Amino acid sequence: MRYDNLKAAVKQVLRGRRRIEADRFVCLRSHYLFDSQFTRPGREGAHEKGGVESEVGRVRRRWLVPVPRVEGLAELNARLRAACTTDRDRTIRGRSEPVEVALARERELLRPLPAEPFDTDECVRPRVDGKGLVCVRQNRYSVPTRLAGLRVAGRVSAREVRLFHDGACVASHERLPGRLSVSARLDHYLELLRERPGALKGSLALHQEREAGSFPATFDALWRALEGRHGPSEAARQMVDVLLLCREAGPARVELAARRALLAGAIDGRAVAVLARREERAAAEPLAGLPAALARTARPEPSLADYDALIGGGKR
Repeated sequence: MRYDNLKAAVKQVLRGRRRIEADRFVCLRSHYLFDSQFTRPGREGAHEKGGVESEVGRVRRRWLVPVPRVEGLAELNARLRAACTTDRDRTIRGRSEPVEVALARERELLRPLPAEPFDTDECVRPRVDGKGLVCVRQNRYSVPTRLAGLRVAGRVSAREVRLFHDGACVASHERLPGRLSVSARLDHYLELLRERPGALKGSLALHQEREAGSFPATFDALWRALEGRHGPSEAARQMVDVLLLCREAGPARVELAARRALLAGAIDGRAVAVLARREERAAAEPLAGLPAALARTARPEPSLADYDALIGGGKR
């Protein structure tokens, strides 16, 4: 396979066509058993893969003009995959058969793929600092603060950073572009914030949760109501308890419980906990297997008519 001198594959360009290849690229070639050739640097190398360059231009003009509007990379990839499937029916100029027919004949000459795909993740072993952050590729990602001072195992893919401790995944972050940025999750700091609730309002993790739309507006409304009734310090403490409750009951159920508490005027974190846990109670099963003596006893349903008359001041 012929490549440009991309950094993911080439560690150093030597004289002529000699290259020092990156370790991970050597592992990739060894896994799939193929050889590699690299073009000359600069403009001279562009003429060594003219067919590829012209095909990129054709695909761009055919499928990406005008520029498609998509919701994300997944939708764009789905469109390009459908375009490639449609292109199988195309007959290249100068050929006598469609692409799909030629591809089927070529597949018989190719080596079968290995049973397992190549693991492209990069493995790292960062140490957790005093702020519950680990540094991966010059960006920092949060983990639970109980791991401060310990080393964790990390797997870095193109779009995700996953961190493990004792074989369990303790954090998962979308990989940050560039460098010197921070990705913090509010859930990782709740145990620390329970001891220092005053730090919740100004925390970076809370700011990022709000920017991402992960902190419901109902929680903000509950927080303001708690501050009005109990003061800032007690309000922050109760909000930490509400956020910890999300681990037990789930964010959706806790948000619904907070909304019901606000509607009922029950401005208290404990009321939110009661409403959230009430959904977990199983419905009472109907009585069965009663003794025959009780089953034969028939009593009229109780009536509250006399009580209603007493409340209304009337007579019966």
